[in-house]
Amino acid sequence: MLHTGLWTREWYFTFDLLGYDAKNNQPLVGDLLQLAQYNFGTDQNQANQIWSALYQIIARANVVIDRAQVWKPDPLKPTEATDQTQYIAEAKFLRAYAYFQLVNLYGRVPLRTHYITLPTPADINAPRASVVDIWAFIEKDLTDAEAGLPVSYSSDHYGRATQGAAVALLGKSYLYEKKWSQAQTELTKLTQTSFGYSLAPVYNDLFDDPKQDDAAANPETIFQVMNQKWTDWGIGNQYYVFGGQETWGGKATHSDRAQEYGWNDWNNVHITTTAVKAFTYPNPQNPSANYVDPRAAFTFYGDAASGGQTQYCQLCTPGAPPIAFPFASKGYEWLKYEYYNKQASFGGPQSGINGQVIRYADVLLMLAESYIQQGNTGAQPLALINQVRSRPSVNAPLYPSLGSQANAITILMRERQLELTGEQSRYFDLIRWGIAKQTINAERQIEDGTQPFQDKNVLLPIPLSERNANSAVAKDISGDWN
Repeated sequence: MLHTGLWTREWYFTFDLLGYDAKNNQPLVGDLLQLAQYNFGTDQNQANQIWSALYQIIARANVVIDRAQVWKPDPLKPTEATDQTQYIAEAKFLRAYAYFQLVNLYGRVPLRTHYITLPTPADINAPRASVVDIWAFIEKDLTDAEAGLPVSYSSDHYGRATQGAAVALLGKSYLYEKKWSQAQTELTKLTQTSFGYSLAPVYNDLFDDPKQDDAAANPETIFQVMNQKWTDWGIGNQYYVFGGQETWGGKATHSDRAQEYGWNDWNNVHITTTAVKAFTYPNPQNPSANYVDPRAAFTFYGDAASGGQTQYCQLCTPGAPPIAFPFASKGYEWLKYEYYNKQASFGGPQSGINGQVIRYADVLLMLAESYIQQGNTGAQPLALINQVRSRPSVNAPLYPSLGSQANAITILMRERQLELTGEQSRYFDLIRWGIAKQTINAERQIEDGTQPFQDKNVLLPIPLSERNANSAVAKDISGDWN
């Protein structure tokens, strides 16, 4: 999960830019600038890294599943059988996660399901499987993972996939497949007390630097990528993010997002004005008046009118007053996943803030969507959306009703945008709702005068490296793209 292309970097860049939560600052490097402008091709660096990193997860999962299944636990050591079941289930969860991303990003891809000791040319040149077959494989892996994973772990095993993580990803898979009833059934499980999930009272606790002894104790976290500051591990070379995860980088369990997005550090990207303006909308209790959503102050730095946070360094020096954010010169900037409440400048490409992959608020909104997509806009989805809005640190006005199905979908879409800004969700949402081109082009036209999203951009291009290595895939490319 921490390889280049995924959560160490540049996963956040890729999908915040493509989903237009983020926009490039002028010095942004060339390959990332291609993403921001939608002018990339089949040799685009990040698209290739994502493909490679996801198939690396799959290859390693296949090894674990194959070897663990043939290994015979000692009958006199019952914990070995328990561990065997758990490890296979963990590997299946991660394999399903990788294929979930691949099928959504690239469509039809080779379905590599087994560890092969000595691959033949036919194994190497595996053809692209159908989308239906890939989804079926994901469902099977996650069903198996759900059966084999524990509900929770002791604190020394934080970060491992739980049964709840498998349930959440399976429910999300059903939602993406438009299997609304099955998504409802699966996601409802996570609302049961046996799982113990709840919304974090303080929204920013999800995106702040955790204490080492409670890194995964947030009740909202269902699955996250665990990071720790480089000082916690004693890493000798902090620049592991440039490709040294398993070689010269040492124990590379940290990200550099705080540095790269940070307005007082590298400042590679800004939050879009479009994303900022979304936090101002008609008051659910009084639609004739505009309302500024309190989640703005947890998401971006801005001015008072926007609802953004106007101060930083609240905790930098005990007893010292906070510092005013220099909005006049900086404009709107990212707050989520940043350290500026604790230090004025981060100063290095290593962050201990965990990456939220699936959290309970996302599940509640997906569950609400599964109801609405089936034509139910009544008490159940209304309560779920209002539950997210009524988080103590947010306490936004509740919706008295959702209205028609079309109106309910509009509300649901806005709630997902506001709750999950900067969490690499919006691109996937817009794609699966079938509105990516019209939405992004309309927003870009207003903000920078461009309409860069083309029909082909609903999928990433099959990487040139795969086409060169796999003749079956090379023969199955349409329009030199996918």
